[in-house]
Amino acid sequence: MYITCLDLEGVLVPEIWIAFAEASGIPELKRTTRDEPDYDKLMNWRLEILKEHGLGLKEIQDTIAKIDPMPGAKEFLDELRSLSQTIIISDTFAQFAGPLMKKLGLPTIFCNSLEVAENGEITGFKMRCEKSKLTTVKALQSIGFETIAGGDSFNDLGMIQASKFGFLFRSTEQIKKDYPQYPAFEEYSDLMKFLRECLAK
Repeated sequence: MYITCLDLEGVLVPEIWIAFAEASGIPELKRTTRDEPDYDKLMNWRLEILKEHGLGLKEIQDTIAKIDPMPGAKEFLDELRSLSQTIIISDTFAQFAGPLMKKLGLPTIFCNSLEVAENGEITGFKMRCEKSKLTTVKALQSIGFETIAGGDSFNDLGMIQASKFGFLFRSTEQIKKDYPQYPAFEEYSDLMKFLRECLAK
């Protein structure tokens, strides 16, 4: 029995931090897991920048409210969910993901949580578990699932490598070059064709 595990940002919705960097006029916040493999390092750096600029959860949520899924993403996800049990496994946070999940038809998502002070300042973050994407895929395998996994960034590679079938979607040229063993897709239609073939095996 298969379960398909998808990354969220860069695969189904635009990168939240890039959108917020543009909305806030702070270009440093455009740095993502495509650029920095160490997620803890990246998040601590982001929180320092937010603190310097006096920005908190509300400002980020105001930006998220204006973000829509990528064109075709909901239709792709609807079709995939009709063929396979599907989980979104993301390093984002529940406080960010909620509005986006509504726009995607409320799929199941496993993500993390932010620590927020009463004044709205983001003071920290709590990861669901260590190496959350890889750990989740291994846990699913331990209860009888074969996994298919894909994403676009460094932090997706663990779950991709551990799965029976793995793929890259709208990834960077460098990641595609470094991991040529994984098929790389730019369009949902091509990815769906690949996934149908995997699910038939």
